[in-house]
Amino acid sequence: MSDTSSRPVVVLRQGRESAVKRRHPWIFSGAIADRRGTLQRGCLVDVRSKDGALLGCGHWGTRGIAVRLLSFEEVKNEGELIRAKLVNAMSVRQRLGLVGNASTTGYRLVHAEGDELPGLVIDLYADTAVVQCHSAGMWRVRDSIQESLLGMPELNLSKVVFRRVESQMDEPEESGEVEVTVAEPSQVVSFSENGLRFLADITGGQKTGFFFDQRVNRQKIGEAARGKHVLNAFCYTGAFSVYAFAGGAESVTSVDASKSAIDLCRQNVVTNFASAPHHAEVADCFSYLTQIPDTFDLIVLDPPAFAKHQRAVQRAMRGYETINALALKKIKSGGTLATFSCSQLISREMFRDAVMRAAVSAGRFVRIVDSLHQAPCHPTSIFHPEGDYLKGLLLFVE
Repeated sequence: MSDTSSRPVVVLRQGRESAVKRRHPWIFSGAIADRRGTLQRGCLVDVRSKDGALLGCGHWGTRGIAVRLLSFEEVKNEGELIRAKLVNAMSVRQRLGLVGNASTTGYRLVHAEGDELPGLVIDLYADTAVVQCHSAGMWRVRDSIQESLLGMPELNLSKVVFRRVESQMDEPEESGEVEVTVAEPSQVVSFSENGLRFLADITGGQKTGFFFDQRVNRQKIGEAARGKHVLNAFCYTGAFSVYAFAGGAESVTSVDASKSAIDLCRQNVVTNFASAPHHAEVADCFSYLTQIPDTFDLIVLDPPAFAKHQRAVQRAMRGYETINALALKKIKSGGTLATFSCSQLISREMFRDAVMRAAVSAGRFVRIVDSLHQAPCHPTSIFHPEGDYLKGLLLFVE
């Protein structure tokens, strides 16, 4: 798009431009005073202050986040802007030592607001890019995204797979505008991380198929696992289990409610450690933790997000307290607990408070020995603190 004169415009209420001037990329519907031109779901819109000053340009949505800003300057060509931002994201991963790294061929290439591309997530699995579009705007420009990715020789990609996140996609203006997508059959790919081999279901699995945000934390857990009997709860496809064996774990038990995840978990362990003493079980982790003996001296709790919207926050806090109390009651004296929350709406302070209450309930003395974060390929924009979503604690338990 090069003709900006016909582009729709949204005008902010007086005094509501301050967040935009601080480069926060979200504009909520309540901040909008006026709309000009034809606004279609996912279209590019200019954002102006009450006095007419251009504040930025972004994708129009129809939920609470009305505009996701791509730029805080004039945008003359949307495709060129996205291509430039993709190249910039790739250069950041080069600086992190990920591009062209034969021992780690799986990582996140684009982390939405952290790479100034709100609504877009791209994970690389060797020669395959898996693209998640969390907004109608990014879904609309998917052809430009694919062309740009395949045009980067540094990435050496042969395939781009798109996954549309319907649960988070902006609501259509009319039901007739919904573009129905048929779920693809499972497509399992192979990749490496720190010299370990993994399989991921990139079309039928959670997120894009694997959780690259835990890469650094997996290394830390592996280092703590030597000689330990490990329980990996909410294990998904068993990445923490593989790292535990890589670190010298005595035994590992992997538990998840998903049979398909457990099937891949077993394969991932066998691929790397064919004869390792590994037990994998399909079970509800809350119930499982009430029944286990106190023989585990390293427990990993990495549950899915308990709070996906504001109304669920209090229930989520009770869930974090409950699951951590169960683990703290059963872990051996002198054991180590690695516990996580990936709920964006739960702050670090809130999560720590929930774990503190769990320790009180369990009657255990607990030391925090490390605060855990998402991997560097999931950068957080300093202007968008909400992007710092993964928080964890490494605890020594008396």
